[in-house]
Parts: sequence; structure tokens; C-alpha cells
Amino acid sequence: MIVHCRAPLLYDVAMYPVPTSLSPSRVEAFTSCPMAFRFASIERLPESPSVHMTKGSLVHRVLELLFTHPAPARTIDLAQVCFRQAVEEYSVDPEFTLLHLEDDQQQAFNDDAWSLVEAYFRMEDPAKIREIGLEIRLEAQVGSLALRGIIDRLELDDDGGLVVVDYKTGRAPSLKYEQGRLAGVHFYSFLCESVLGRRPSAIKLMYLRTGETITALPSVQSVKFITTRTTAVWKAVERACNTGVFLPRQGPLCSSCSFQQWCPAFGGDPDLAHVEAPLQHAALVA
Repeated sequence: MIVHCRAPLLYDVAMYPVPTSLSPSRVEAFTSCPMAFRFASIERLPESPSVHMTKGSLVHRVLELLFTHPAPARTIDLAQVCFRQAVEEYSVDPEFTLLHLEDDQQQAFNDDAWSLVEAYFRMEDPAKIREIGLEIRLEAQVGSLALRGIIDRLELDDDGGLVVVDYKTGRAPSLKYEQGRLAGVHFYSFLCESVLGRRPSAIKLMYLRTGETITALPSVQSVKFITTRTTAVWKAVERACNTGVFLPRQGPLCSSCSFQQWCPAFGGDPDLAHVEAPLQHAALVA
């Protein structure tokens, strides 16, 4: 399919404000689909929550609560207590309430979320983990650009080295897409080295759905690559903002995209999104 997008003839004034910060998720979002990136990150249009994303947030919260307790207390029984607390918190959170789940759907949601917590316990013993930080927000400057990220868990290995742990509630990527995921992993290496003064000895992606762990060993080259790649992505974002040209890129994520009806790849008009998306979201909330 050939998609035609209107572009201005003059570029003296940026069509959209150029962002001053990037995170691993925003870098991935732009490379996956510039058009969706425009809607979500540039125009900041409201998005309806998804079952997948909300479930992931809930499971992350359970594990965060678990690690606030002393190591010897981190049992499956304690995890059940943490799970009930997290479910209660989310029962009034718009990220959950706007899903409008029926009773049976809500039960299925909770059952599946709990199965992911149980899967975590099969992957490692939390009582043996020497964590030194949870949900750590880091930011480092690269020129005029701020690079930001949130680390799920930072721990020490047996030799005292830093290990970054990132929980994933989806399935592990195929070999075809693994390198793309690892690029985001090395982003955290750069942040740790820039902010904490130490490059992590390892970064672990824990895929709870499949019980797989992908471990990356950061190096000087991998950290340097991140600044080069991120700068290149930011330049592409800047160019898109200046010209107003954000091309859609069709892929597996299209079916769950909140902005599909305004995407030109599906016959939509992207210029209507800034008016219609807030109205649709307001109707959903009411």
C-alpha cells in the first residue's frame, strides 16, 4: 500500500514541538511507527488502556511490593498479600476501571496476573536477591537531549557488580527481534554509567509469560552505540517534527493501536485525531 502524507513546502517553523527527552520506550515507539509516535508522544492524545498493559502494570506493582519486605519474608504467601493489595489499588485506578471488565473477565484478568507472579517464583528465589533499588528513575544529558529511563530493579551480583532487572509480562522475542529488544537494554547501561558512575555487569530481561531470561553483558562498545543510535533517532524525530511528516508503519501492533481509525494506512485522517480522540476518551470516562 502506498500512503501519501501532506508535507509543507517551507520548514522555517516546526510543524510540531521537538521533544527534549527520549526514553527506551519512546525510541522503540518511533522506530516501530512514527505516526503512532506523533499521536502519543508529540500531540499527547489520550489512549484507552489495554488489558495487556494494565496487567503488566499490576504485576510490576506486586513485585515492587514484594521487594519492600526483608529478604527472608519474600515467600509465595507474602506475594499473595502483595497481590491483594495491588488489586485493591488498581480497583480504583482509571488504568483498570476504564477497561470496563465484566465480573468473569475481571476474574480471568486476576487469575492470569497471579499466574505470572507464580511464574516469577519459578524463575528465581526473591529471598536470595540483594536488591539496592526499585523503580529507579535515571536521567542523563547527551548534548541538549535528556535520556530517561526507569529501572524495575537494581541489584548486586556475587562479585558486587550492578545488575539491572527488567520484568516483561509478554513472551520472549524471537531471534529476529531479540537484537531490537537488547538495544533498549543497553540504554539502561548507558544511564547507569552516566548517573551512577558504574557500568552494569549484566542486564536481565525476565519474561514471566514463558519463564525465559535473556541476559546481556554491556560493554564499552554497546554503551557507545546507544548514544549514537539514540542521537540518530532523535534527529529523525526532529526532522519529522519540523516537516510534519510522520509516516505510518504497519506491523503486528496495528491491531491494538488506539489511533488506528486516524491512521492513513487504514484510510483515516490524522489531522482529525487531535479533536476526535479527546472527545472519544471523555465519552469513555463519563
